[in-house]
Amino acid sequence: MNIIIPMAGLGKRMRPHTLTVPKPLLPIAGKPIVHRLVEDIARVCPEKIENIGFIIHPSFGKEVEDNLRTIAGEVGAAGKIYYQTEALGISHALLFARELFTGKVIVAFADTLFKADFTLDISRDGIIWVQRVEDPSHFGVVRLNDKNEITAFVEKPEDFVSDLAIIGIYFFKDGKKVAGEMQYLIDNNIREKGEFQFTTALENLNRKGAVFLPGEVTEWLDCGNKNVTVQTNQRYLEFIKDQKLISGKAKISNSVIIPPCFVGDDVVIENSVIGPHVSVGNSTHINDSRLKNSIIQSHSRISHAVLENSMLGNFVNFENKPLDLSVGDYNTIT
Repeated sequence: MNIIIPMAGLGKRMRPHTLTVPKPLLPIAGKPIVHRLVEDIARVCPEKIENIGFIIHPSFGKEVEDNLRTIAGEVGAAGKIYYQTEALGISHALLFARELFTGKVIVAFADTLFKADFTLDISRDGIIWVQRVEDPSHFGVVRLNDKNEITAFVEKPEDFVSDLAIIGIYFFKDGKKVAGEMQYLIDNNIREKGEFQFTTALENLNRKGAVFLPGEVTEWLDCGNKNVTVQTNQRYLEFIKDQKLISGKAKISNSVIIPPCFVGDDVVIENSVIGPHVSVGNSTHINDSRLKNSIIQSHSRISHAVLENSMLGNFVNFENKPLDLSVGDYNTIT
């Protein structure tokens, strides 16, 4: 089994957090998004993962590449790096990792996390992972027949055809056939909205007899912008709240931690209330503060702060000055 993760985008919707760190390496509950994704796929996969191919932009650099190889190694796989320099659609991007399209393959977009109760059925031609949504007009959806087989892929339907939205994770029993259909699009310059679309390749496979089934997840978590990433951090902390989330190397004094929270190595928390739903990265110092529902990354300094629904990067210094006030009767200060 191979996994291929296209992640060459520059994450412009997540700026300023992605100016120095690629979006898939931003932390969720103390681990990079792509690390959580790989772990979650491995958890539902009944077969050993041999290789994980990361399709990245060349500007990401050696440190990012080393981190990705380490993530692959933690699930027993070899990490392989491929470069995409031009954004011409998902089919175009995936073919940079063509050598991994042999046998069973999972394709997963790096800004998608999920919760699922199923074990992947690798005997099927393909499984398209979906979740029911209230307003399918904002998503790509699948149409099913009475055998629960996928008969069509519809992008942002104006009229209702299905409420099963494609979340961006796909399993294929025969990766070589998938690669062949994507290459056909490029060889014949078959584009939609200027790009070589992945769904076009899947539709061609479907017409040639491949039977795709939906794999319905119980929860789909987005990491597309700051607000939804903070919300995903909240949900993920709830998923793993029974695990040990506070490092034994953290120093916490005269403070209250309201679970679930993640607290990394060498964190110092003094005279503060933290939580619920806060993740604090390694070597961050917090004093005289109240934080909840926020992501604080590593090596930062926070003092006299009241933060909620916030996301702070690495090496941030944030200090609110304590006030010495004399306020008379019937005043309102906001």
